Amino acid sequence: MVISADEIRQAGVGDVNTAIRKIGGVYGRQSLDGSQDFDLDLRGFGTNSSQNLVVVLDGVRLSENELRTAVLSTIPIDNVERIEITRGGSSVLYGEGATGGVINIVTKRPTKRSSGGTVFGEVGQFGLREGRASIAQAWDGFALNAALGALNTENDRANNAFKQKTFSGGAQWSSKEGRIGVRIDSARQDSGFPGSLSLAQFNDDVHQTKTPNDFGSLDTDRVTAFAERRIGDFDLAAELSHRERSVKGTYSNTTYTSTGKQTQFSPRVRHLGQFDGLLNEVVVGVDLTRWNRVTDFDDESQKSKAIYVRDELKFNGPRNARLALGARHESFDKGAQSYSIEQSQNAWELQGSFDAMPLVTLYAKAGQSYRVANADENGFTATAKPLLGQTSHDLELGVTVGDVQHKLTARVFRHKLNNEIFYDPTAGMFGANTNLDPTRRQGIELDASTRIAADWRVSAHVQHVQASFTDGPNAGKDMVLVPKNIVTARLSWVPGDGQSADLGAQWVDSQRYGSDFDNSCAALMPTHVTFDARYAKKFGAWEVALSGLNLADKRYFSQAFGCKSGIYPSAGRQMKISARYDF
Repeated sequence: MVISADEIRQAGVGDVNTAIRKIGGVYGRQSLDGSQDFDLDLRGFGTNSSQNLVVVLDGVRLSENELRTAVLSTIPIDNVERIEITRGGSSVLYGEGATGGVINIVTKRPTKRSSGGTVFGEVGQFGLREGRASIAQAWDGFALNAALGALNTENDRANNAFKQKTFSGGAQWSSKEGRIGVRIDSARQDSGFPGSLSLAQFNDDVHQTKTPNDFGSLDTDRVTAFAERRIGDFDLAAELSHRERSVKGTYSNTTYTSTGKQTQFSPRVRHLGQFDGLLNEVVVGVDLTRWNRVTDFDDESQKSKAIYVRDELKFNGPRNARLALGARHESFDKGAQSYSIEQSQNAWELQGSFDAMPLVTLYAKAGQSYRVANADENGFTATAKPLLGQTSHDLELGVTVGDVQHKLTARVFRHKLNNEIFYDPTAGMFGANTNLDPTRRQGIELDASTRIAADWRVSAHVQHVQASFTDGPNAGKDMVLVPKNIVTARLSWVPGDGQSADLGAQWVDSQRYGSDFDNSCAALMPTHVTFDARYAKKFGAWEVALSGLNLADKRYFSQAFGCKSGIYPSAGRQMKISARYDF
């Protein structure tokens, strides 16, 4: 699935995470720090969903070696060209943690001899104040761009204020043979931590906090250099990225700090060749990563080395047949004061597709994906030893019917996991990270879009997932924090006279509370339906918009880590008004 820049602007979303959830139909759980960086979940991985998908920005992996979701709120939404959502095992190209899928964010490339920019401002309920500005200038072979953003909101709960300042800028030199450039991204965040509630407290006062003095901050800086060069039939490319992050948190009047550094280098070569009616594309690449974090209690490190190859054949002919085969080997060297371990993992994939008839394409995909425990998970285990690597055997069958105007894609999938890495609240006295007994995710996904009239378009995503244990004492039991059914739909109206309107809805089925491994809790997290909408009108270079989230003011929650407890309420209705000027 691809989310275009036009769809992002039309829906009026202000950050990448929201675009993925509202337009892409990806389920997201309420963030714990008041930011828009919800935990994204592809294919029902529950509490550890963010560790089972990979986020990539212009070829650079953003997923962290920590128990945190990727910080997408620092990416300037006005610079995004498209967001590609690939569901299912993708470890051959993207490495560990890609069992659920990959979210690839591609920013806009400069157009020669062009200039322009945007100024945006928005105010709304919960004390929301946001401002963004971006500018880009391109000459024949050189381009510059920069973006600034500031966001302040009190959010819907007490002690849940969130403040963020961001900067992003880059320079690029390009020619017919390739391009080279550098990009800088920086963010400063301050958050209040309202903590969790019991179900009784949630029903009594959804706005309250039991931790009025807990707060924290996150500072992150990233520098990325990239290069691309074409030599004959070979395309050479590489990204070198360095990220530094500083985190502080105060809980119960005690302050904790950590500082981390990560360097990634990803060179690759691509060859295109034609022979005997075939188009052959071979990609060979290497991923090298070095990570280190110093906390108040430990000094942790990780080095990883990976090599991968993928060969794809396209057969000329009426069937547009395609066959691809790939493999990857990755080794890890992890260490801390309490342990040192070397691990290695392998991934493979075999996939193909062909046109069964006009406007009907069938495809199949099989493979193996993997992930390894991050530093936070290895730091708190039931055995005080590092966890084993997680592997998944993946299978997917699908069909796509239609064209750009009317399109339907249906997929059936299965992931059989061994040693799934998960936080088990029933392990030991206080719970711990552990390797679970064998588990399985299987289900059906539907993506549909159609133009019902000249000015009207409807799109929808449907996901049905069965997530369960397949062995051990909980065999046959449902996994926790996984709704079996999710339906996301959008209706767009663009008459072409400067007006536009967009209406979205999402229905989420009931799910098990986060500690309910044996399914003994007498209650389920309730189903909920939310609506959002936006109306905009252009006046020359100006656009004014009125938008709203959770229009029905539904009181619900998507995070609950105990049986009728550990609840983090989602926000109520929020109305916003914005103005945008393009130059």
